[in-house]
Amino acid sequence: MTTANKTCSLGRRIYRFASSVSGVIAVFIILWGCTANDFNAGAIAWKTYSNSRYGFEFPYPSNWTSLAAPENDDGIVFILPQNKTVEIRGWASQQLPNSIVTDQNSVKKINSNFQTAQGVSGVLVVEVDKGVGSMTLTLTQSQVKYYWQGRSKSQEFQDYYRLFYYIAQQYRISKS
Repeated sequence: MTTANKTCSLGRRIYRFASSVSGVIAVFIILWGCTANDFNAGAIAWKTYSNSRYGFEFPYPSNWTSLAAPENDDGIVFILPQNKTVEIRGWASQQLPNSIVTDQNSVKKINSNFQTAQGVSGVLVVEVDKGVGSMTLTLTQSQVKYYWQGRSKSQEFQDYYRLFYYIAQQYRISKS
């Protein structure tokens, strides 16, 4: 699968789109990506998910339903009750120290292209293929990797893009 990169002039955001997406959908999402700040968060009733194990939190619409949390308490998944294919999830994991990683060439370094409202830099990737569209945020602090993701069917992704982007911006890591 080949991908194309698009950098918006309204920030350092890089979007990867699978070549299998029709040009109309890809262009529509790219244009919406450049105006994601127009999202009206005040029109939504919010709750906040807080993870005590890894010290992260993010808002989610109050009418979304959570799935059963894993026993290890590393994260959560919320689904839209009217459309169970639309989900947001957040999780974290401990990284192996570099001294344990034997093949340093296998470790890929991706430059930050996104910053949360809290000021934490990370990598935001948007991918759309024939079936699924997703926005994935990855943040790293100390030995912990934090992840947040919004997903939907690819043909519905433009309907949720601004919501996903807003939540990614509001993702917070507790200062330890």
